[in-house]
Amino acid sequence: MKLLLFGYGNIDRQDDGVAWHILRGVAEHYHFVLPTVPEETNNNITLDITVTFALQLTPESSEWVSQFDQVVFIDAHTGAIEEPLHIEDLDANFQTSPFTHHLTPQTCLALADSLYGKTPKARLISVRGYEFGFAQSLSEQTGELARQAVGVITAIIDQTGD
Repeated sequence: MKLLLFGYGNIDRQDDGVAWHILRGVAEHYHFVLPTVPEETNNNITLDITVTFALQLTPESSEWVSQFDQVVFIDAHTGAIEEPLHIEDLDANFQTSPFTHHLTPQTCLALADSLYGKTPKARLISVRGYEFGFAQSLSEQTGELARQAVGVITAIIDQTGD
């Protein structure tokens, strides 16, 4: 089963970049080292697991997503979601947004289905951010949640047989 770990956010805005820190932790768990800052490449950390990071989801992301059997989207949230570490199974569902630059994982899946005829099994792992200043380090609270998220993701991977 081909798995994509798709993190997104702004690594220069502290906790908004938590997904990159989580991806690095997962890669290290599998003895693969990702760069300190993301590059515009996708990394295969095992034969069946690919990680990628972007500033945000775009309609073009749907083509990449359609090439996998399973996708785990990883992002930060600001507290609108009750749980500090939120895990949610996702369905393809077009969602409108008041922001022209905002694409939800559900909409990305819907585009993958509409344009490419493929909707991978998908999950969202959203981590609470507490500080959004101009730095690449995480707040202490979000750093702890990131470590927990790495454990959740590696457990998901282990359940799929990788």
